[in-house]
Amino acid sequence: MSKKSIEIDMTSGPILPKLLMFSIPLILSSILQLLFNAADVIVVGQFAGKEALAAVGSTGSLVNLLVNLFVGLSVGSNVAAATYYGAGKKDLIHKTVHTSVLLSFISGIILTVVGVCFTKYFLRWMKSPENVIGLSTLYLRIYFAGITATMIYNFGSALLRAKGDTLRPLFILLIAGVINFLLNLLFVIVFRMSVAGVALATVISQCLAAGAVIFFLLKEKGDFNLDLRKLGIDKTVLLKILNVGVPAGVQGILFSFSNVIIQSAINGFGDIEVAGSSASASVEGFVWTTMNGFAQGALTFVSQNYGAGKIERIKKSVITAELTAATAGLILGNLVVLFGKQILSFYSKDTSVIDAAYVRLQFICCPYLLCGIMDTMASSIRGIGHSLVPTLVTLVGACLSRILWIMTVFTIPRFHTPQMIFITYPLSWILTFTVLLGCFIFFYSRLKKSYSSQKENESL
Repeated sequence: MSKKSIEIDMTSGPILPKLLMFSIPLILSSILQLLFNAADVIVVGQFAGKEALAAVGSTGSLVNLLVNLFVGLSVGSNVAAATYYGAGKKDLIHKTVHTSVLLSFISGIILTVVGVCFTKYFLRWMKSPENVIGLSTLYLRIYFAGITATMIYNFGSALLRAKGDTLRPLFILLIAGVINFLLNLLFVIVFRMSVAGVALATVISQCLAAGAVIFFLLKEKGDFNLDLRKLGIDKTVLLKILNVGVPAGVQGILFSFSNVIIQSAINGFGDIEVAGSSASASVEGFVWTTMNGFAQGALTFVSQNYGAGKIERIKKSVITAELTAATAGLILGNLVVLFGKQILSFYSKDTSVIDAAYVRLQFICCPYLLCGIMDTMASSIRGIGHSLVPTLVTLVGACLSRILWIMTVFTIPRFHTPQMIFITYPLSWILTFTVLLGCFIFFYSRLKKSYSSQKENESL
């Protein structure tokens, strides 16, 4: 595969074809990552019972809460590398690669210690049902024991995406996803390992993915080449990564924290509702990750053009990404609802679980395009160097509003139902997107004015 075939120059040429060329492999990669968890949920749901299904499925919000700060740092690596790539700053690209890889190791070690030592306390805080808390603890401790591999893959693939390469991360996850599914079947059906089996399968497959992405970076030619002897933290690059990555990570944590509060409220309805919500969340993930592929496309497109000083192309990239994300959410979200019960039957044979899952699916997936355009707008603002603002807007619009709803409206006996939990999602998406749109218009206008003034000064 030639270098030209895997890199995309986002600073010139038609936007939509290049956005699709970038985003579709990224979407497929993200779907394969989701299949890791979906395979876990499906296999245990079919072969280990609803308690195991609830144990594995209910851990998602807690995992996201713990890892999102460090995933946010990988976003910072992507923006830093893409901006330097667009600006042609080769030395800083090289330093970004080595800083990011070392940062991924450090992030993984921290998460392993926190996850292994404190998982059970977190689950009790979330009011996890007593009949599944033991299985959930076992699953999470094995999962976090191998979390360093996940961090290495996330940071490594973020570096490859910075120059438009989404094909190789796709190939890596295609192989790892197949291995994960086969190991799930082996460990759960043959060896009867239940949740321990699916956790071990996930860790093994993620280790293979991490090894592959490191191999590609070692073999990379030019500025993105990884030399393990040069691993180190460059202060300039680290500050750039932290400037974008910490607010992005905090935003992810805030989202996850509000979801943990929501999960805790759902846990109060018993294991059937927990299992149903877990199955529905897994299905929803496939729609969200498709929309998020275009949000990630917006992030890299905007970052490269920002680095290259192509201001008008930034606006066109954002509009194109918003339209594609909205279209994907509208079509896929409603298709999922249309065929919801058939899809959910893959997760559980229990009709009560399927019925509970379908209720949530209707509330989330029908208006899911709202989430897509919200995420794309947040990514666009980060791409032009403003990462703190989307975090603050998300804190109020998508997190505090949900928590406030749970603490007030949901406590009223008449409204103490799962449906009143699920309605918080679309309401918070509308509120957050509206504010983010106003912020982008303000920052873009200021950027355009600054660029025009700079051009005028250069011509004098």
